[in-house]
Amino acid sequence: MQHDEVIWQVIRHKHCSFMSKISTGIFCRNPYNVTGICNRSSCPLANSRYATIRDHDGVFYLYMKTIERAHKPNDLWERVKLPRNYEKALELIDKHLMYWPKLLVHKIKQRLTKMTQMRIRMRKLALKTREKIMTTPRKEKKREARREEKAEKAAVLDKAIEKELLARLENGIYDGIYNLPFNKFLQTLDTDELQAEDEIEEESEVEYVEGNFELEEEDDIEDLGMNYHISNDEVADDDDEEEEEINAMEEKRVRRKSKSVHEKSEKDEFGKKLKKKSRIHVEVEHEEGGERQKVSF
Repeated sequence: MQHDEVIWQVIRHKHCSFMSKISTGIFCRNPYNVTGICNRSSCPLANSRYATIRDHDGVFYLYMKTIERAHKPNDLWERVKLPRNYEKALELIDKHLMYWPKLLVHKIKQRLTKMTQMRIRMRKLALKTREKIMTTPRKEKKREARREEKAEKAAVLDKAIEKELLARLENGIYDGIYNLPFNKFLQTLDTDELQAEDEIEEESEVEYVEGNFELEEEDDIEDLGMNYHISNDEVADDDDEEEEEINAMEEKRVRRKSKSVHEKSEKDEFGKKLKKKSRIHVEVEHEEGGERQKVSF
């Protein structure tokens, strides 16, 4: 037969494996204790009618013990699952502990309140991202430094090989492309095209042209057109006159060039527009002598 007072006297004054004495007081490490304090009303071993709340993976359960099951330790505690809603959990406690001592019911509700607050704080902390300080041993640091050095050396070697292969390809050593990325090939083509365009621009920038070149050029072409519509017989007879005309035209060109040198600072923009125009070539052929004269404008 179980006697609660005898059990308490033995546990309190002799020995209890769940008792923990510290400077602030005496506490109980039994998981079924409601308050965690070692006293007569809170001891789960010295009370044949007892109830408490426990947490299993975030789910709260109400545990109840009665004297009718004292002879069956396997079925000593009755467990009831409490809902996650705090108000509904309180209603369920009142329903199952309707005729129990009011002090014990009050302690159970206090325990439920504290455990609910603890669960809310745990959820908030789990959602926050906190920094985690970790230590790395010296051996790992040295190993990582050696790996970085090796990686840098390997990267430089790859670049040198790439430059050498591109240089050989440009020099024409290889007949085709061997294991060369298509992007690199396009880059080399772009650079070649840019260089060719720069050379063309440099060649075209050498020439300077007079601003009123168009008007004089048209007059000269008309004069030449009128002069060169002569028949072949007349051309053979008038060689001397053509030479004089050619000399006069050359003198005109010399005068235009000397004039353009003085006016190039004022008419530089107009001269750049005319630099790409094609030159006019006029050829005169003599049937009798078989000679051909060429005049360019």
